[in-house]
Amino acid sequence: MSASDTHAMRRDQAEPAPPSAIKLNINDQVRQLEVDPRTSLLDALREHLRLSGTKKGCDHGQCGACTVLINGRRVLSCLTLAVMHEDDEIMTIEGLGDPDHLHPMQRAFVECDGFQCGYCTPGQICSAVGMLAEVKAGWPSHVTTDVSSPRVALTDDEIRERMSGNICRCAAYPNIVAAIRDSAEGGAT
Repeated sequence: MSASDTHAMRRDQAEPAPPSAIKLNINDQVRQLEVDPRTSLLDALREHLRLSGTKKGCDHGQCGACTVLINGRRVLSCLTLAVMHEDDEIMTIEGLGDPDHLHPMQRAFVECDGFQCGYCTPGQICSAVGMLAEVKAGWPSHVTTDVSSPRVALTDDEIRERMSGNICRCAAYPNIVAAIRDSAEGGAT
C-alpha cells in the first residue's frame, strides 16, 4: 500500500461522515431523523426511531428477521441504507396491526401457533404478507409447476420455497406454513 493510500485510510477513519437529514414514511407516518449516511434501515428503525419489532438477527441478510415491506415488497432492512428510502412507503410489523386490531396474517400466526420464541415472527409475518402479494401478482417461484399460468397454486411446497429466506431457529415451520395457508385462504394480503 502506498503512503497516499495509508494517509487516505487514516483520514477516512478519523473523520466521520456528516449526518444526513432524512424523512421516512414509516407505518403511514413521516418521521424526520439525522443519520450517518451509512446507517442501515434496520438500525434507523431500531436505534433512531425505537421501532423494536424489526429484529436484528444475522445483520448479513441471511436470516430474514429484519424483513419489512417497502412499497409493498419485502426487503431485508439490514441490507439497505436508510437514506435510500426517503420517497418510499415503509411498513414494519408495528404498522401491520396492534394487539386490539391484528392484521389477518398476525391473527393466523396466533391461531396456528406459528411461533415459539417469537424472535423471527415479525420478519416471518412481513415476509408472508409480501409473499402473498407476489402470488396474487402471479410471480412464479423456483417450484411453480406452470410458470405460464397467471394464477399460482399456493401449495405447501410453494409456501416453503417462497419463505425459505426466513429462518426460524425454533423450527416452527409446519405451523408457519399452516398460518400462511390459512391466511391466504381467508383472503388476507
